[in-house]
Amino acid sequence: MQAAEINTKWKHLQQVIADRFEMDTPDIKIMLFLIGVQELGKGPQAFSKREKEELMHIANCRLFSSLGFYELEGSDEQGWPHWKLIKPIPNYTLMEQEMIIKSLVIDYFEEQNII
Repeated sequence: MQAAEINTKWKHLQQVIADRFEMDTPDIKIMLFLIGVQELGKGPQAFSKREKEELMHIANCRLFSSLGFYELEGSDEQGWPHWKLIKPIPNYTLMEQEMIIKSLVIDYFEEQNII
């Protein structure tokens, strides 16, 4: 996807998520949190700050696994997924990172039939 297409789809996804969860326009962190909750598979609940950070890490691992950077190792006794780094993620510029993550988030929500 080109940057213009990514940005168009991103704005659409933001609106869909804002409407669905009756919230303000979500940023990347909110999208990662939602993906992390989905991947954890335990439904909505109260999470500590540390757990929220872990959920965003789970989301990043899940998203970057589609590019071959991570592999799911399994879940711990509490059901939290654990990922193994397969190959180092290149040092992208901040703009490149943002576009890649937005593109991966869009792909994820398309796979989930959300958009």
